[in-house]
Amino acid sequence: MRATRVVTVLAIGLSLALTGCTSQVSGTAKRDPSTAPLTLTKDKYGIAAGFDDAPVRLEIYTEPQCNHCADLQADFGDQIRYYIGIGQLQITYRTLTFLDTGSNDYSARVSNALFLTAGGGPGGESADRATGTQFQKLVEELWSHQQPGGSGPTDDEIADFARDAGVPEGLTDAIRKAEKGVDTTEMEDINFEFLTEVSDGEAGTPTVYDINNDKKIDIYDNDWLSKLMQR
Repeated sequence: MRATRVVTVLAIGLSLALTGCTSQVSGTAKRDPSTAPLTLTKDKYGIAAGFDDAPVRLEIYTEPQCNHCADLQADFGDQIRYYIGIGQLQITYRTLTFLDTGSNDYSARVSNALFLTAGGGPGGESADRATGTQFQKLVEELWSHQQPGGSGPTDDEIADFARDAGVPEGLTDAIRKAEKGVDTTEMEDINFEFLTEVSDGEAGTPTVYDINNDKKIDIYDNDWLSKLMQR
């Protein structure tokens, strides 16, 4: 199993100095959701949404045509986006394309667009990318407009979803033009290998893996996310 590390977030006390009086406010500092970072993983085939020092760090293995993956986003997407925004959760998305068949490249096109959103491309990782919360919103939109077995959303439609999620215009233009964001064949090979490793041989999507505690999460427990966040 890959090495894990546990990061502790310290509570910070905030003081307000006012003219003629002083007030003390205590608690955990909250981060601005607009600053939640979005980066490629070191192997370049995962997309990490959220701060590296988030106390809960998960990997989600997902396929754009997987209806159970769509259910996961419908049930927990809003909560995931909230926790990413306040700095309590980092999600690394690892997309797969095993449901593409023949000339149907639905999952590959969606995956490529996601990597463009994260600054991927043939020249390497670029400085131009969306935020972690914008990316999570785009994931929710794409999986909520799923067309399993069909042709999938057009590049224009994906770009429109990205624009509506707040993704910068330069990136939505790249999506609309179907520029290359990742080698989807290599991505599938690498991510499926990782999925097999974390699943103990029972590879399927969606799979949620707890990086810090080196274990697969039971996502069929309706309270799995809230339990993780309360640790």
